[in-house]
Amino acid sequence: MKIAFYDTKPYDKIWFEPIAKEKGFDILFLEEKLNNKTAVFAKGCDAVCIFVNDNADADTLKTLKQAGVRAVLLRCAGFNNVDLKYAKEYDITVLRVPSYSPRAIAEYALGLLLAVNRKIHRAYVRTRDFNYSINGLMGVDLVGKTIGIVGTGKIGQAMMSVVRGLDMHVLLYDPYPLESILNKTQEAIAKFGSDIQYVDLETIYKEADVISLHCPLTKDNQYMINKETISMMKDGVILINTSRGSLIHTSDLLDALATGKFGGVGLDVYEEEEAYFFEDRSDDIISDADLVRLTSYRNVILTSHQAFFTKEAMYAIAMTTLNNAESFENEKTLENIVL
Repeated sequence: MKIAFYDTKPYDKIWFEPIAKEKGFDILFLEEKLNNKTAVFAKGCDAVCIFVNDNADADTLKTLKQAGVRAVLLRCAGFNNVDLKYAKEYDITVLRVPSYSPRAIAEYALGLLLAVNRKIHRAYVRTRDFNYSINGLMGVDLVGKTIGIVGTGKIGQAMMSVVRGLDMHVLLYDPYPLESILNKTQEAIAKFGSDIQYVDLETIYKEADVISLHCPLTKDNQYMINKETISMMKDGVILINTSRGSLIHTSDLLDALATGKFGGVGLDVYEEEEAYFFEDRSDDIISDADLVRLTSYRNVILTSHQAFFTKEAMYAIAMTTLNNAESFENEKTLENIVL
């Protein structure tokens, strides 16, 4: 089986090459992102392997079909960058990695929360310049505060677990709630604590001191954080997003930051990240005005979609992705099929 591997970074080769060799796969590593122009590079390949900022839209999928590609292997959980309607039309199988290290992402989200609350990022910069003043670095105790966790899939559940030690009140929202939590089973209480409950989104917006997003991007929740929902939130609320950038309407977020609405914002994703994230743009003139404005606020931490980036997660991603390819090649049951 030959696989065209798009948007390759050095660490991808480290984890994918040995496993591919064991399985007898031939991987064509490409630095280019997948789009309609680069899809022709996959000619002669059975599958393409793509990441979060590759674009498998209708035109791209048509080109892939013409090139002989029969499968799209997502090395991530989300699949909002694949046009499933046209994948079905062109008979292209789509497989993903539904879970690689939920704990890694939850731990990172907690790290963003702690850092932005206690201004650790600002303190680090100050002390590098031998400035040991703590003026302006005051945070709040998180104990007794309320955190709203939006999305209770595997990552959301991991987040529920890691915040237990903070003794926070936990409000949950998910359109598909977990029965074990709804029914407060002994297993759920032992795992997540007794102080957890599902509520509607409006309640989370109004009552949470911290809001942490852990949901996939869909047409129903795009821009769920917007001018209207931000206006419901408490002054000084902390917002954390390690999911997808388009859950937040960036312009509305910036307007609220300008008024001092947020106590802190921790972002590992950005609405228009495709042109910047995972690349070194330090010598470039940044034309994205919203991105420049975001990084100018001292109560904002913006990182480059690295919440997943641990050794354990990279191994799991590589293994699951290539297991998906192996199952597809051998016509076995496709456990991680999207379409």
